[in-house]
Amino acid sequence: MNLDKKKEIATELHEKFLKSEIVIVTDYKGLKVSELTDLRRKLRDGKSEYRVVKNSLLTRASEGTQAAVAKGHFKGTTAVAFAERNPVAPAKILSDFAKTNDKFKIRAAALNGKLLDTNGVKALAALPPREILLAQLLAVMNAVPTAFVRVLNGVPQKLMNLLNAVKENREKEAA
Repeated sequence: MNLDKKKEIATELHEKFLKSEIVIVTDYKGLKVSELTDLRRKLRDGKSEYRVVKNSLLTRASEGTQAAVAKGHFKGTTAVAFAERNPVAPAKILSDFAKTNDKFKIRAAALNGKLLDTNGVKALAALPPREILLAQLLAVMNAVPTAFVRVLNGVPQKLMNLLNAVKENREKEAA
């Protein structure tokens, strides 16, 4: 590969690192081409990309990006998964793939400039989908005003019950 081609790839990777919310570093040593093709298809369906690149190009391309925290993991047979949105999707796909393929390993991830180890990626993969998290947040946010309205409604209600009890007592005494 000539120098111009290397610079072009490094520039392209640098742009991907800048745009990506998560970059997951993996070791694919010993996998068949068909298995890697299947993984790439799954990641593509999940709006992610999977690239096998030389470690020196990855190191150079990660400079000045949030993915630079993971450059210590660019060793051996390295491939990276990029996702611009929804970091849970590629983490879930790669974790599921690692469960069924013993040769495949997740080394680390860079999530918004923070380094996650293998267990961190697995924990991220265990999160429910974004839509469910948003629904849970909405339910919590809705519960607070609802409870507040119930409390405010309780004060006049108790006053009305007290007045009705006084009225009934006076009617009994008058009768």
